[in-house]
Amino acid sequence: MNNHYVTKLFAAIMLCWMLSIVTFAATSDLSSTMENDERITLVRNDAERKVDVYVDGEHFTSYIYPSTIEKPVLYPIKTSEGTFITRGYPIANRPGERVDHPHHIGLWLNYGDVNGLDFWNNSDAIPADRKSKYGSIIHREIKQTKNGKDQGVLEVSMDWVDHQGKVLLKENTTFIFGGKGDKRYIDRITTLTAQGQDVSFTDNKEGMLGIRMARELEHPSDKPEKFTDSQGNPTDVPSLNNEGVTGKYRSSEGIEGDDVWGTRGRWMNLSGTIEGENISVAVLDHPENVGYPTYWHARGYGLYAANPLGQKAMSGGKDELNHKLKSGESMTFKHRILVYSGKNVADKDLEKEFKSFTK
Repeated sequence: MNNHYVTKLFAAIMLCWMLSIVTFAATSDLSSTMENDERITLVRNDAERKVDVYVDGEHFTSYIYPSTIEKPVLYPIKTSEGTFITRGYPIANRPGERVDHPHHIGLWLNYGDVNGLDFWNNSDAIPADRKSKYGSIIHREIKQTKNGKDQGVLEVSMDWVDHQGKVLLKENTTFIFGGKGDKRYIDRITTLTAQGQDVSFTDNKEGMLGIRMARELEHPSDKPEKFTDSQGNPTDVPSLNNEGVTGKYRSSEGIEGDDVWGTRGRWMNLSGTIEGENISVAVLDHPENVGYPTYWHARGYGLYAANPLGQKAMSGGKDELNHKLKSGESMTFKHRILVYSGKNVADKDLEKEFKSFTK
């Protein structure tokens, strides 16, 4: 065997050996990447003024802050199966929806009387000559987006302003998103800080953490209403068709249905079925919140709200809370929203969730 042939054979063997090492390294890196995949991912889209949230590659919700509404919200919110639990109106109308309360969009937090201004009811439906009585919440900054294997984090800042843009409160909110299998959750941790003056939260029915639910998760009703067609056109309906409308509230105190309104509880659960999919949506209060345990401003027509500050209105005058922040003072609210698919979650499971959230 001549030297030239030996040299070529040696070179070929070395090349194969090097390729095997590269292939092994690449395979190892890919395997490592797959094992450490970030299951919860946030996709920031400044041009469309939103941050999309995905769990295991499926869209869960979006933080949106369009200039056409008076507050940033999470909208829409979906189950693990992709089913909408929030109403579409007034952003993306769906057939058979109510056209009431255009300020009820997705999931939000605000209040009906802040230094005399109504932040809760403000929307583009308010006439210009009445806007001075209302406040708006303006998105200012996305401070952090963080993907993770178990959790994703979004931190944002907002200003609570009057109709002239004067800032009453600085808001810093951290959203924590997570879930696995048939469960999804959102933690909303909001700190409000008074700016340059005392800020009063006068006892008011309209507050505070709210979600507007899909029609199927409302309580059945026989009252005349207005509903939309697929183009969003309102139609008067003298007698409701309750087909597919299956919602029912149940509180931590064992109170059910419409009777939960104006009662206190550590948590609330709304269960129902959408196209054969059993769904539960639970909201958990936190012992560190002002006004704990919260009063529930939960209505059968689809408003699902926790209002710790509206105690006089909720209690029929038995309690009252007029909360004030001096300039520079802060208060923080913590809530967890749980979305279950495939089952109506039991009380004992929500008690475990509550203990986990508040430990």
